[in-house]
Amino acid sequence: MEKIETYRFTVEPFHVDFTGHLFLGVLGNHLLNAAGHHSHNRGWGIDHLNEAHYTWVLSRLSIELSETPAQYEHVEVETWVESVMKLFTERNFLIRNADDGRIYGYARSVWAMIDTATRQPSNLLALKDGDILHYILSAEEKPCPIAKHGRVRVTSTEPQREVPTFYSDVDINGHINSVKYIEHILDLFPREQFEQHRLHRFEIAYKAESYLGDALFFFTEEVDGEHHIEIRKHVGQPEKPAGETVVQAKVIWK
Repeated sequence: MEKIETYRFTVEPFHVDFTGHLFLGVLGNHLLNAAGHHSHNRGWGIDHLNEAHYTWVLSRLSIELSETPAQYEHVEVETWVESVMKLFTERNFLIRNADDGRIYGYARSVWAMIDTATRQPSNLLALKDGDILHYILSAEEKPCPIAKHGRVRVTSTEPQREVPTFYSDVDINGHINSVKYIEHILDLFPREQFEQHRLHRFEIAYKAESYLGDALFFFTEEVDGEHHIEIRKHVGQPEKPAGETVVQAKVIWK
């Protein structure tokens, strides 16, 4: 079987912002759909895994764009697995226009597989006799020319915003949906930021799970022209006064 999966979609009017370009959260969903199709068609989809009490969990995602797809454009997402380690696998994406072939950008992601009963990481190399190793395309075979995930530094002790969580925030794994964090983070920026700048790179690292009813506190800091964000829960609660870090992110504008 081919090691690359191609996933296609059209940028619908209800998936674009006031500039006429695709919401990054919607693009994130399409990347996750592409990953899901690739995994499913090779016997590693969530439907197969759930029967054995396993599931995939997104650990890191970095998206870098030279251009954002616009309304009615047809988009192709190519996805492939770059490497597999004991507890993590690296999956990459190429995002391009399906009609003229121009490249919008690339994305990198890191995934873990967890036991749904214990919520602990599982050994990928021990599952299905290491079958996942058959689908690797190394960086030499299929380059992904964007940097890997960087570090985030936030020292702020005063939250910029508090966001409650509700029913629509929760995914099939029972925790807050990974794309919801992307949407909440971009909501921190004013309208003028999107009118006067282009979102060039977005990085997000998922550190801990949060659940329905958790309040999310957003701490921000500007570091060398980059916007660093940390999301914490349990802020101000007596048992965890410092808060627990759930997500770290970085936003770079052009």
